[in-house]
Amino acid sequence: MPTAANSPSPVVVADKSRTLAIKGGTPVRANPVPLISAGLTPEDIEAATAVLKSGMLRQGARCAEFEKEFAALTDARHALTCANGTCALQLAYEPLFNAGDDVLVPAWTYIATASMIVARGARPVFVESDPDTMCIDVADAERRITPRTTAIAATHLYGNPVNIDGVQALAKKRNFKVVYDAAQAHLATYHGKGIGAYGDAVTYSFYATKNISTGEGGMVTVNDDALAKQIGLLRSHGETGKYLHESVGYNYRMTDVEGAIGLSQLRRAPALTAQRRQNANRLDALIGKIDGLQAPKATPGAEHSYHLYTVRLDVDRFGATRDEFVAALQSEGVQCAVHYPRSLTRQPAFSAFVTEHLPGADRLAASVFCIPVHPALTERDIADIGEALAKVADALRR
Repeated sequence: MPTAANSPSPVVVADKSRTLAIKGGTPVRANPVPLISAGLTPEDIEAATAVLKSGMLRQGARCAEFEKEFAALTDARHALTCANGTCALQLAYEPLFNAGDDVLVPAWTYIATASMIVARGARPVFVESDPDTMCIDVADAERRITPRTTAIAATHLYGNPVNIDGVQALAKKRNFKVVYDAAQAHLATYHGKGIGAYGDAVTYSFYATKNISTGEGGMVTVNDDALAKQIGLLRSHGETGKYLHESVGYNYRMTDVEGAIGLSQLRRAPALTAQRRQNANRLDALIGKIDGLQAPKATPGAEHSYHLYTVRLDVDRFGATRDEFVAALQSEGVQCAVHYPRSLTRQPAFSAFVTEHLPGADRLAASVFCIPVHPALTERDIADIGEALAKVADALRR
C-alpha cells in the first residue's frame, strides 16, 4: 500500500476560464461584442428610396428639412448640410480664419481639425489636452497665444463637450473666433443647451460610424445670419441664381438621398442617445470597480453623447502596454479600438508646425482605448464587457 511520501501527486487542472484567452484560456465571449452597431433601418431605406424614385437627387427639399430639424435639436439658428465633416470644417474656417493666422488647436484630436487649418493657409498651434476630459486644456491654450493668434478650433472629443465656458471666456478676452469640431458629438449638451448654441460655428460629420450616419455627409451650424449666407455661398460655387455667381466657392453639397437618411436617423437620435448614456452609466459602474482603469469623465456642465466610450489605462500599474491590453481584451470577445495611436505633433504632415511634443497628449496616445457603448448592447453584453475587462486587468496588473 503506497505511503503518503510516495503517493502520486494530484493532477492540477488549470482553470481555463481564469487563464487569458490570448494564452490559451477560455474567452469570456465566444461571439464577440461588436464595437459599433451601424446599419440602415427599413425607415432609412424607405426614405432614401423615395428620393431615388423621385429622380430629384441633388440637394433639395430633404436636405432643407434635415437642416431645419438639426438646427432645432442643437439650439442653433442655422444649419447647413454639406458633403462631409472635413468639408464642414473648411466651410467654417474659410470665412473666420485668415491666411497667416495662428489658430489654437488640440494636439489630441482627429487630423482634420488641424489639417483644414493648414489648408486655409493658417498655422496650427498645438495645445495640450485636459487629462480627465481629454478635450483642449484652456489654460495651456492661453499660454500658447502668439501675436498672430486670432482663433481657437476646439474639438468636442468622443462626444464630450469641451469646457465651453473657458473657451468662450478666452475668446471674448482676446477677440478670437471660435469653431467647435463636433464630428463626434451629435446631441451633446452644455448647461442644458445644445452645443450649436455656442461659438461662431460648429461642424458635424455623418460618416458611416457616427451616431447619425448618412455614409458620408456633414453639417455646419451658426447663429449669425451673414455668416450662414457666406457659408451657403461657399458650399455651392457662390451661386445666387442660375449661372450667377456672387463669389468663388466649391461644390460641397449634400445629396437629397443622404439628407433623407439623415432626417430619418435624426428623428431616432434622441432616444438612441439616451440609450448610449444609460449604457455608459452601467459601464462606469463596472469600470469603477477595476483598479488601474479610468472611465471617461464628462466636462462639468456637459452631457456627453458617447459616440465613443474611451477608457484610460494606468500603464504604470500593468506589466503590459495599452496595445497588449487591447489584444488580450479582444481575445476575450470584446471588440475595441484605439482613437488615436499618436498625437498630432507626432504626425509627419505637421512637422513644419511642431516646436515641441506635448507629454499629456502623448500619454493619452499610449493609454486610451474604446469599448462598445452603442444602443444595441444588451445587459448581458455590458456584463460580459465588465467581466472581460476585470479578467484582463487582474491578469496583467503588476
